[in-house]
Amino acid sequence: MIELAALDMAGTTVDEAGAVYRALRTAVERTGVTVAETDLQTWMGTDKREAIAALIRLGGGTPTPELVEEGYAAFAAYLREAYRTSPPQAIAGVEAALAELRRRGIKVALTTGFSDDVAYPLLESLGWSVGEGGNLDAVVTSDEVPRGRPAPHMIHRAMEKTGVIDTRRVLVAGDTVVDAEAGANAGAGVVVSVLTGELSRADFEGHPHTYVLDSVADIPALAEARPAA
Repeated sequence: MIELAALDMAGTTVDEAGAVYRALRTAVERTGVTVAETDLQTWMGTDKREAIAALIRLGGGTPTPELVEEGYAAFAAYLREAYRTSPPQAIAGVEAALAELRRRGIKVALTTGFSDDVAYPLLESLGWSVGEGGNLDAVVTSDEVPRGRPAPHMIHRAMEKTGVIDTRRVLVAGDTVVDAEAGANAGAGVVVSVLTGELSRADFEGHPHTYVLDSVADIPALAEARPAA
């Protein structure tokens, strides 16, 4: 049985209507380069400063530290406005799934390529929180780790925060290829790719995963997530 479910936020547990994609494209293209759709897909799910730097470079630009910080500021500002006008919502069935996993004694952590200043206001708007009376056991943002996905650091940090020591008892879920790669790099026992983001089932072919599910809402039905007999 798994002991920890480490889940991505945007596109995996939270429906924010594709605002992250638009924000990332806008932040990079304001520097004068063009973002290819395939490159944007590749860098979704990663630390957003790393993504901005990579996409500027791929577009033929030079990602100086100053330019990357300006791009990140634009990214964060775009998201704040997008979330103000169209508040994100929990993906259907996810809140019930999180509650059921925790009822079974499975810790639930959210991991995200967002920094604290983006992640926590988003969670607050949903009414999600960590601690007594909350619905989560941990949150790990990009500010807490030396490298974002596909590095395994956020997953290992979630294990540290929740007291889980066996990577084989960790389930990782996300809506991007780098989510799955991070799970594999972390040694997670179960790696789930979900179809609530921008990718199709075919997009995950050839990449590490244990299951491709329609949604995080389907995780409690997995054998690994069921209570021991």
